[in-house]
Amino acid sequence: MKAFVLPAYGSPLVLTDIDQPVPGDDEVLVRVRATSVQPYDWHFLRGEPYIARVMGGPGLRAPRFSVLGADVAGEVAAVGKDVSEFRPGDEVYAMPKKGGFAEYVCVPESELALKPRNVSFEEAAAVPMAAGTALLALRDDGRVQPGDRVLVNGASGGVGTFAVQLAKVFGAHVTGVCGSRNVGLVRSLGADEVVDYTKEDFTRSGRRYDLLLDIAGSRSGSACRRVMTRKATHVLIGGPAGRWFQPAGHVFATLAAGLFVSQRVVVTEVVPCTKTKQNLMTLAELIEGGEIHPVIDRTYPLAEIPAAVSYQEEGHASGKVVISLLSHMSE
Repeated sequence: MKAFVLPAYGSPLVLTDIDQPVPGDDEVLVRVRATSVQPYDWHFLRGEPYIARVMGGPGLRAPRFSVLGADVAGEVAAVGKDVSEFRPGDEVYAMPKKGGFAEYVCVPESELALKPRNVSFEEAAAVPMAAGTALLALRDDGRVQPGDRVLVNGASGGVGTFAVQLAKVFGAHVTGVCGSRNVGLVRSLGADEVVDYTKEDFTRSGRRYDLLLDIAGSRSGSACRRVMTRKATHVLIGGPAGRWFQPAGHVFATLAAGLFVSQRVVVTEVVPCTKTKQNLMTLAELIEGGEIHPVIDRTYPLAEIPAAVSYQEEGHASGKVVISLLSHMSE
């Protein structure tokens, strides 16, 4: 099968033929119809920040896995002998965390869900990691309640566009922070207020929020506390990229300072989450009910995955960057 392989940190992704994976007893072989690109992928591609290698992230000297791609949507091609919920031909989506930049990938049955029926494979592939992160940040880590005033810093990216919509589903009053060109988009997603960070510093607005989702990491923890109520929650999701420490440095510094303040400071980590399947099912219900929808900035063919990764790494995508394999499939 065709797959993009990462030979070493910093090396270009190489499109090559590799063996098709064989599902284990509890696994499902998925024929990938679409995948997506996100910061998780290019952090692994570069092995950055370096501190993550020491902490057991991408691998100390070499990539822990050679085929990137954390999100997939496709069709069940085969199932292991212990799989009971899925059968060949089922349309599914998942967050396997690796292997999505290929024509086939194996996914544990416990981490797979049926694709939302009313969206395309490309739209479904935009959902798992980004929407899953937003869901955890709001519902589990942020403990959002109806009527809460929620600020989403980084409202126009992959996670942010889902966070704005999900916060409205949960009954919150939502303020989104984004650049000038995305003000209309964020407002269209349901934001009650939109702050253009090129014209206004949200940490000096004088407003107060019960929950602050910090995806962009563009302001320090102390600055963010200026706009948080005394019992507010500050959820850390991302931050500025760096070769050595960032965004880990931003996260650790904010967590450390949080030990001495009244507000809760927590980190949302979707990769180790043990409720992936349940979360995908919840998101599918919301999508099928018309309550949320994916926002796609650009769609690339399989052969242009390196260009898609480069574009996503620039940090200007409005919503998700998606890869379609519908025109490039092994028969």
